[in-house]
Amino acid sequence: MAAPETQLMLSIGLIEKDVNADTLWVWCYPSVSAELREVLLSKCCLTRDSQGLNTFVFGQFCRTWYYISTVEVQEPTALKKVTHFSLVVTAKDFNPEKYAAFSRVLCRMYIKHGSPVKMMEGYIAVLTKGICQSDENGSFLIKDYDVRKAYLAGSVKDVVSQFGMETIILYTALMLKKRIVVHHPRIEALLEFTRALPALTWHRKDWSILHPYVHLTDSELENLRTCTGYVAGFVDPQVSNRSDLFDVYVNLPDTEITISQSAKEAMAMGKLHKDIGLVIVQSAEDADRTDGQVIKDISIKTREILANLASLAEDCENSKITLENLKQRHFPPATENFLFHLAAAEQLLKI
Repeated sequence: MAAPETQLMLSIGLIEKDVNADTLWVWCYPSVSAELREVLLSKCCLTRDSQGLNTFVFGQFCRTWYYISTVEVQEPTALKKVTHFSLVVTAKDFNPEKYAAFSRVLCRMYIKHGSPVKMMEGYIAVLTKGICQSDENGSFLIKDYDVRKAYLAGSVKDVVSQFGMETIILYTALMLKKRIVVHHPRIEALLEFTRALPALTWHRKDWSILHPYVHLTDSELENLRTCTGYVAGFVDPQVSNRSDLFDVYVNLPDTEITISQSAKEAMAMGKLHKDIGLVIVQSAEDADRTDGQVIKDISIKTREILANLASLAEDCENSKITLENLKQRHFPPATENFLFHLAAAEQLLKI
């Protein structure tokens, strides 16, 4: 039997656009729920008018990751009346590079044979053996795609080069498990930026907070509201009016970060934040340091803060911190405030 990581895939599906410009969900294996299918169709660029082709997009809905690869069919091919098609892979894990590579192999199979049967065979081969081999369509080996590589593929250095010292706002929001909404009209820019943000809190290695491609629909917003903190990406500029969805709003085209009124107290900045901000900026601006090294530098600073918090908790009843305990330490107000909210986020607060 294949290694556990092969068991992370859930399904493959096929959306086609024909010569009459009709777009239909035509096939899937083994199955996709009606609700998820509706979301996937809305994410597929073939269902939207007068927009360019997004060759690869990914996102998350109800704890299921989806990866959509779209291809324009070039004549001659076994696909007679199809002008474009999208291959949809759903899975339990975040790994865009892995599923993009696998999808490329499956798409080539479909173009060559014009039937989903070969794709299904490739899918089952990866599910059972972790490998899909084919001379003419390329090969795919699941163990080439370590999840840590996926976590490190986003660039924290790029985030800091855009926002400089204001990156501390994003760091603080992530540490406190706040709701971050990011807007950019281009889906590629949105995916690239949002996927990097969870790396600022590397100690958690939690990419489940990432919802990089969300529409303002009831089902998707309902799903978002079940999450305590998140990083959510929107192409629709209307999201800026939805203050019920965010604590921190990032307008990427204008390089602006706004803290919502309701989050200002928890997000109040002080000397500690300035110190962390300097560590982030100095590390990221060092041309000799890789993204991995920058993440490590930030992580060391984070662990220092968490170690201080843990030692405070040890001195408290049931290892849980109270506001009274923090006040006895005479921290500056902004530091006390941050540690109080951080203790809540790390479940070290006595309720």
